Amino acid sequence: MAQFDETFDWVVVGSGAGSMSSALLMKQAGKSVVILEKAEWVGGTTCKSGGVMWIPANRFMDPGEDSVEKGVEYLDNLVGDAPDTPGTSPQRRRAYVNQARRMVDFIVGQGVQLERGSTYWPDYYDEVPGGVKTSRTVTALPFDKKELGAWESKLRKGFLEVPARLDDGMRLPFMKHSWEIKKIFFKIAFKLVLGKLTGKHWVTAGAALQGRMLKAVLDKNAADIRVNSPVNEVIIENGKALGVVTVKDGKPWRIGANLGVLINAGGFSQNQAMRDKYMPGTRKEWSNGIETDHGDMHIELERKGAALGQMDQMVGFQMSEAPGWDTAYVKPGTQGTTGKPHAIQVDQSGVRYMNEGGSYEEFCENMLIRNRTVPAIPSWAIMDQQFMDEYGVAGIGTAKKNMAKWLQSGWMRRADSIEGLAEAIKVPPAALKGTVDRWNGFVRSGKDEDFHRGERAYDNWLGDPFFKDGPNQCMGTIEKGPFYAIPVVPGDVGTYGGVVCDSDSRVLTAEGNPIEGLYACGVATASPMGKVYPGAGASVGPSMTFGWIAAKHAAGLGNQV
Repeated sequence: MAQFDETFDWVVVGSGAGSMSSALLMKQAGKSVVILEKAEWVGGTTCKSGGVMWIPANRFMDPGEDSVEKGVEYLDNLVGDAPDTPGTSPQRRRAYVNQARRMVDFIVGQGVQLERGSTYWPDYYDEVPGGVKTSRTVTALPFDKKELGAWESKLRKGFLEVPARLDDGMRLPFMKHSWEIKKIFFKIAFKLVLGKLTGKHWVTAGAALQGRMLKAVLDKNAADIRVNSPVNEVIIENGKALGVVTVKDGKPWRIGANLGVLINAGGFSQNQAMRDKYMPGTRKEWSNGIETDHGDMHIELERKGAALGQMDQMVGFQMSEAPGWDTAYVKPGTQGTTGKPHAIQVDQSGVRYMNEGGSYEEFCENMLIRNRTVPAIPSWAIMDQQFMDEYGVAGIGTAKKNMAKWLQSGWMRRADSIEGLAEAIKVPPAALKGTVDRWNGFVRSGKDEDFHRGERAYDNWLGDPFFKDGPNQCMGTIEKGPFYAIPVVPGDVGTYGGVVCDSDSRVLTAEGNPIEGLYACGVATASPMGKVYPGAGASVGPSMTFGWIAAKHAAGLGNQV
């Protein structure tokens, strides 16, 4: 029998959102918890993300707007079942939709302040039966990190450290068109200045969610949280997980688990060898995954007999190697570029090959698939002066302020004609001219006959709500010179495959049998969404929910919560 240096009821590897939700539930059940975090900061990839949860039929939606059955219908129609998607099943999808809204109710009951992410943030495939064209998103209210006291410095940095609701922050680029948005901007600016004067440190998005979750765990003394505590081994004897081996004071330290071990250790976005094996053509340098995402637990659990699935999947995030990209905390994303009017994307043959709107996961998958037959990495975002006069580029600023340095660096290319632009980016001039002319024809006829851009609510959400010169909010002509191009590559916010789990979050063997006492959630698992990203928050929502489900099962709570 294994010997341990200390023992807890519930041992959690990693400190992402699902770890915190599981710890709060275990505390309510009267159980002891330790959270072991490899990094020097708490929060995981969740902290760096938008912190959005995709939660069907959640408490913040209007009565009659959604239902469990509608959420299940959407996932069943969209995700489906296939031999190469073992992470999903009808049972697991229904468990998610049923339990996610209950998890949110529980978290709110623990004092974590949440709200609807927006009343308009459509599902990514809202045209599919069961899809919602309003919003199933849930986010945390902005949070003052100073409330964490001594733990303030241990919360991982967020990508947006301002006192702004995420929904308001996404509206700011359109400020010049709306007095309402101008008022939001001045309110945020005033609160930011006031915060600095009064010693506050505001964060929003994922850092706000994890800050609030961490505070709830600390306030309730729900877990012993340890940073700089990598886990090197999961101890399994006679088919049962008994504990883990971590590091304490530079030496191996064995921690036993009375009820179980939860793996929420992130993905393998920073492990190039694993990327080459499972996702050839992708690069760790293009990832927004955190520095500790090396797939340690993927490797360890496979070694201990767990089945891996959907390892070729990532949560794509199209990006561009703009000046400063290699040291940027968040890589320059181009979803808000190619999804706007007056912009399209082409491969290296000068041909458009997909709907430039839609899911970022599908966008990057399309690039990788296209690249197998036609060079498409990088692809090229094509824009005209109408775009440059109106919108920012790749989330790093406007042309008016940055054009000179962009052109000087060679990142952005410019020409007075489409044919000239084609020569600048080394694509066939006749092909690019034909592509742009065809696009302009679609804009004038009001229908993208090739890829149906603008026919779903989400495409238009990505566009410009104030745009009036096209058939919808995301289609505008490319006809006013000069013309511009920037390279686009298939980046990501993390990987999307891992150990296969059942509806109770139990890790399964290759034979489909659960390993007793071993649970997993988050991107350490093969996603319950299969190979699809159904809406904003389809990683954080499942992580929070299946971590909570795992704790319920391990504590034997059934439907008591």
